[in-house]
Amino acid sequence: RRGSLLPQSVLSCTMKILFSVLRVATVTAFTSSSSRSSAHARQQVSSKMTATLSEPSTAIKFADESSNFKELISALEEITHLNHASAVLSYDRQVFMPTTERTSSARGKQLAVLATIAHEKSVDPRIGELLAASTKDLEACDKEIEDLDDAKRILELEKADYQKRICIPKELAAKKAELEASAYSAWVKARQDNDFAAFAPALGDCFDLAKEIAALKRGDNDISLYSQMLDEFEMGMQGTRIDELFAEVQSALVPFIARIRASEDKPSLDPLRGKFDVDAQKKVCLDIVKSLGYDASHGRLDVSVHPFTMSLSGSDVRITSRFSEEEWYQGLAGAIHEGGHAMYEQNLQGSDLSIDSALSMGVHESQSLFWERHIGKCPAFFQWATPMLNDQLKLDASADDLYSAVNAIDFSNFIRVEADELTYPLHVILRYTIERQVVSGELSVNEIPSTWNKMMKDFLDVEVTEDSKGCLQDIHWSMGAIGYFPTYLLGAMMSAQLHHYCTKDLDVGVLVAKGEFKEIREWLTNKIHKHGKRYKSLDDLLLAETGEILNPKYFVEYLTKKYSELYKIE
Repeated sequence: RRGSLLPQSVLSCTMKILFSVLRVATVTAFTSSSSRSSAHARQQVSSKMTATLSEPSTAIKFADESSNFKELISALEEITHLNHASAVLSYDRQVFMPTTERTSSARGKQLAVLATIAHEKSVDPRIGELLAASTKDLEACDKEIEDLDDAKRILELEKADYQKRICIPKELAAKKAELEASAYSAWVKARQDNDFAAFAPALGDCFDLAKEIAALKRGDNDISLYSQMLDEFEMGMQGTRIDELFAEVQSALVPFIARIRASEDKPSLDPLRGKFDVDAQKKVCLDIVKSLGYDASHGRLDVSVHPFTMSLSGSDVRITSRFSEEEWYQGLAGAIHEGGHAMYEQNLQGSDLSIDSALSMGVHESQSLFWERHIGKCPAFFQWATPMLNDQLKLDASADDLYSAVNAIDFSNFIRVEADELTYPLHVILRYTIERQVVSGELSVNEIPSTWNKMMKDFLDVEVTEDSKGCLQDIHWSMGAIGYFPTYLLGAMMSAQLHHYCTKDLDVGVLVAKGEFKEIREWLTNKIHKHGKRYKSLDDLLLAETGEILNPKYFVEYLTKKYSELYKIE
């Protein structure tokens, strides 16, 4: 039920490849892609152009005063355009391209050339010179500048990114790329053979190299290595902060899930099963995500093995989902989830710079989960959608039947990407705990399987008998993505908090039941989308826009209230 987020940005080839595979629903093959980019909605650009034509602006912009800044912006935009070109090839590779070894090899070479050019441009010493000169120009400027705050933030972001890129020696970058390729192959084989011992040496190398790179990027900053790793995916978030957040979720959910498991009132899954035409599923999914606010005139919905979102440019943000003839909800859940990601990308502001890209992985995940869970899995949604689903999918179910079925809990599940929203947080906390302990030296790589299995038993009362269904199920560590897992749960918590505050401003249930989603979407754009990276962290964004930093109580209250009612426990 979870797909892969593949927007564009001005990052290295390694990171572009990494983000393409981290959120796949069931990882079976490595697919190259690109990471996050600046995106903007065509509607916003058009409105800006109209305003310019009707009311000529006399305000001064910093690029008009600083030729260095103007040149810097041009260079950064060029890198973004190269990454957009890579995204087109990546999307074709995953959706349309023939899947033979020859075509895959040829496409890999094409992507490698573009990635190399983009990387070389991103570490060009001229970028560093322009950053320094632009900063001096900004300090010396005594005129009233319209975009002064944005100019300061652009320089701050780009300096940090540039320093991270150039602090890694070429030899170490080459070693990283080589290790990722070999570790991935070792992981695939070990997973197939259910043989963790065969993967352990490569995994140990992945952790060691990740720590070496984090130490270089950390520099003189007084933070832990793990916090530095976190910053790659969730900037401004410290490990100690996550400890506090996750501890509250864990202490509430472990006993609550045990009570739910003991309930004799279990929802029926029958309304989800049958024989469903794939074309009909695709049509109803597109109809629904368009109703939610996805701008299909500047995107499209395609079919892929794993659902994902990819921004090919600010005016072309595409989504995919996967469909089964035997069960219709996974296709709809995937489409709504990816639609949430896409609406974030479509409603960012209009530059091709880092400032107008998503703030973090956690914030991005909050947008997909807001729509998938708090809108698409609520009773009001099925009041609106059930007639459409019954008609187009030939169902014969009530709104209550569908609501109960899509929210049922599978207590026998081992796999994170197949977990329901109630048990999923504990899958994330398990991985977070293990990777943090390995980084700190508290846990050895060889101890991962036994620790994993014990935590699964303690958390979910599940006996893991095969490592392929346990510690070998995820690709993340083989790709060096240590610090990524927490963003999934941070996004889930943030989505619950946003929903809480949205219901204070809007009558969300009434709007959803009527199929009127515009006000909800605009609320999210004003609170989240339009700000891009103007805030320094998820907490800063929430504090400014909702009045408090991330608070797990809203997430816990949402889950306990919902599932107490569904499973009829007090």
